[in-house]
Amino acid sequence: MQELSHNNQKKIAVINDISGFGRCSITVALPIISHMKLQCCPLPTSIFSNHTGYKHYFFDDYTHNMREYIRNWKELGLEFDGIATGFLGSKEQIQIVEEFIQEFRTERTKVIIDPVMGDNGMLYPTYSEEMRQEMKKLVSYADILTPNLTECCFLTDVPFRETGWSRKELFEMAEKLSHVGADKIVISGIAMGDYLGNAVYETNGTKEMIRSKWVAQERAGTGDIFASIIAADCVNQVDFTQSVRKAVGFIKDCMVITNQRGIPSEDGVCFEEILYRLK
Repeated sequence: MQELSHNNQKKIAVINDISGFGRCSITVALPIISHMKLQCCPLPTSIFSNHTGYKHYFFDDYTHNMREYIRNWKELGLEFDGIATGFLGSKEQIQIVEEFIQEFRTERTKVIIDPVMGDNGMLYPTYSEEMRQEMKKLVSYADILTPNLTECCFLTDVPFRETGWSRKELFEMAEKLSHVGADKIVISGIAMGDYLGNAVYETNGTKEMIRSKWVAQERAGTGDIFASIIAADCVNQVDFTQSVRKAVGFIKDCMVITNQRGIPSEDGVCFEEILYRLK
């Protein structure tokens, strides 16, 4: 009898932390990617009881286990149609991800990197200059990059400002990132008055601004939702600009429902209630 393969279904390796409460990282990626008809295979970088936006949390660093975890995947002969990365907590974790991509990438594998480094013009407190330089190396492996405006500025060494960005400036930054490796880039979180903008850039010549009406306050995990939809659509061969529109629209709808429920901002968005809308 012929031995069955572990690779008869499309799957994405998602490298991120696990937060038991707060709707972010793998806790968001797993249901969304699964709903979009792909197997989600988590590779945890750390485990949190709830994310760091709360006053207190339990934290367990998983760095020392990651290589052995990965080795077992290799022994199983696993192949991935997508590799998606999120927040990485140290220089060593970034290097482990680089090794993972080198080890598992095939001709059909799409690498989607969300270079989670900071927001509102600042690096996160846990993020060092050394890590920023390592992330600059890691993004060279990406087919798709999904930085927010802050992260885009840190990756391109362009001074950050909150408002007043022209299309020309945004697409010049995206083009600069494309020269490193990625052929599809979306810069998110661009303040445009009553709207939030997303600059979509592809090396095939596509340049488009996708805007969404600003809905109340910022919420945890929306970037993870955004990146998960982009990753799943990429593997499912959905047009990139169409995928960005879908992600932007879905998050807006999530925000509206969440605000109606009176959910604290750190609890993320109630995506579960409208997950059925994702196709």
